[in-house]
Amino acid sequence: MRGGQGEALAPVIQFTNCRILRGRVLLREDLWVRGGRILDPEKLFFEERRVADEQRDCGGCILAPGFIDVQINGGFGVDFSQATEDVGSGVALVARRILSHGVTSFCPTLVTSPPEVYRKVLPQIPVKSGGPHGAGVLGVHLEGPFISREKRGAHPEAHLRSFEANAFQDVLATYGGLDNVRIVTLAPELGRSHEVIQALTALGICVSLGHSVADLGTAEEAVQSGATFITHLFNAMLPFHHRDPGIVGLLTSDQLPPGRHIFYGMIADGIHTNPAALRIAQRAHPEGLVLVTDAVPALGLGNGRHTLGQQEVEVNGLTAYVAGTNTLSGSIAPMDTCVRHFLRATVAALPLLPSHRSPLTQTSWCSMTLSTSGPPTSRASWCGRRRRPDSDQGPPLEGVPSPCWTLLAGSSRSWSPESGGGRGLEAAAWINVCPVGTRLVSEFCFKEGLLLFLSSP
Repeated sequence: MRGGQGEALAPVIQFTNCRILRGRVLLREDLWVRGGRILDPEKLFFEERRVADEQRDCGGCILAPGFIDVQINGGFGVDFSQATEDVGSGVALVARRILSHGVTSFCPTLVTSPPEVYRKVLPQIPVKSGGPHGAGVLGVHLEGPFISREKRGAHPEAHLRSFEANAFQDVLATYGGLDNVRIVTLAPELGRSHEVIQALTALGICVSLGHSVADLGTAEEAVQSGATFITHLFNAMLPFHHRDPGIVGLLTSDQLPPGRHIFYGMIADGIHTNPAALRIAQRAHPEGLVLVTDAVPALGLGNGRHTLGQQEVEVNGLTAYVAGTNTLSGSIAPMDTCVRHFLRATVAALPLLPSHRSPLTQTSWCSMTLSTSGPPTSRASWCGRRRRPDSDQGPPLEGVPSPCWTLLAGSSRSWSPESGGGRGLEAAAWINVCPVGTRLVSEFCFKEGLLLFLSSP
């Protein structure tokens, strides 16, 4: 086992009476886990002569991963960009509340703020494992202040910064430390950005390109320097143009370093990105797509005025604006809502199969884990949920992309399809969800089933 002797001594847990994916079909099969890793039961028995230390009956539910939100600014009245005396309690509240929306890990995101805010807030948001108490904290996402004034969106112009002569030292002076930081969004066209990207990447921090007027050449140079992610694709960047597609062109660029993959966040809340744009991105580069909420503190609160860092946000219906303007200011949609909308915009556009198949009620790309080298995971993942089938057999759905991992969302009550919701699909191109050695970060039990959060092998 890769975890060493300590992991080998950990108790073996056997999940029984559950369904998992193998060979593109749902099978009723037990799952064995030790020290957070899925085991091969044959090797466990024949090589170690061990049996399970504990059995857990899953009641016929599907074992599946939780969602990961790498861009969320707050929620339920908590603003991560406010320098309060007890930031940790606010993070804990959000961590607890987003579990009901299927999110099991997240990156608390700070929008552009003055240096004193970063210095007070960042030390109070350490990396933290998830559990029944709430979703895990993967590290902070710093969105700004090193971004374009022209494409600043809801970020306050007064606090935007450029890189000075000692660029990386300027970064450290602004943030006051990077110990708890996992992602930094910056505009690659800023002078000296490449040395900052290289320095951040060397520390294992993911560099994301966003709030930018960069052309494709500049974006490609940033990726060559180490950038691996794009912040909310299509939003706060130059629009696609056939002679210079800008940052959007990274999705199909042939100038990326060998072995380098680009990933991109998308806000599928029905407001920020047109369904046609969702389909274009997903079909152009499905392996890199990461759903994010970009949720603001007004998430879960309804209409009215709320904060986002140094500015006021006005919520009206499904839309949040910088107060007194028509500038979008993040989303108020939770992750499961974004998942459903992405389904309707992409998979639901495919033709239905013959009615003898079991209906799929909810399928979509899910967010991804963060690897140690910087970018969010090395592969994308399908997530979904389907009603209890008459048969677990059947060929895959033609036309649905089949990336490396295919996963099912769990049977949590919050993921039940909306009453009277749109058409159901008949099957899905699903691949094995349980490769031996896959890392299980933590377990989450809901009223209607067991939900497992998997990270990359």
